[in-house]
Amino acid sequence: MNRRPEHLTEREEQILAVVRRWIAEHGEGPSVREIADAVGMKSTSSVAYHLGNLEGELGALVRDGHGWRTCRLAR
Repeated sequence: MNRRPEHLTEREEQILAVVRRWIAEHGEGPSVREIADAVGMKSTSSVAYHLGNLEGELGALVRDGHGWRTCRLAR
């Protein structure tokens, strides 16, 4: 399945908005826990799943290192 960034789910849009805002305010990406808190999710595993989609098949995020704090917007 070839999904492109304009086909984000509502949750992916929420997560991407949090990442965008956090990077603008703090200069680095948020942690998975910080994202979960911001979008009202309890499961960090679910947040990591959505982040993986945003990074992988959607190409909206890029990580420069191992953790999500190193992520940046692909566009």
